[in-house]
This record gives sequence, structure tokens and C-alpha cells, in this order.
Amino acid sequence: MPLQWAITQNNLGEAFKALGERESGTETLTKAAAAYREALKEFDQQQSRYYWQVAQDNLGKTLALIAERKAQAESSSAK
Repeated sequence: MPLQWAITQNNLGEAFKALGERESGTETLTKAAAAYREALKEFDQQQSRYYWQVAQDNLGKTLALIAERKAQAESSSAK
């Protein structure tokens, strides 16, 4: 059941992202990104277009948040 496994990975990513948003740092957000990437290994852009788009969107938002956190950490350490 590869599709169900991929949906579960996407849901796991959502859980990690929710936790990561409440924490400082990027460790949990990185776990979320990894789960989304695993989901995308199974979601096919043609066969599972909706799920593929959701996972891509989730991954993009998570990577943006990671980048934002890293930039904030760098600017704080430069002061």
C-alpha cells in the first residue's frame, strides 16, 4: 500500500512541522522535511496529483521556515 504509506509520511511531516513551529531551532522541522521527501518518493505527479501538490507545498513551507530560523540565528549571533 505505497499510497497509504506516503499519506502517512505526509501526516507525520505535518506533526513534526506543528511541533517544530512551537520550538526554537530547526531539528524537528528538518524531520518534517525528511518525512515530506519520503512521501514525495511515492506520490506521482500524474497519478496522485493532489497528494503530490500537498506534499510539495508542505515541503516548501517547511524549508522556508527552516531558512528563516537559520537566518534569524545568524543575525542574532552576528550582533
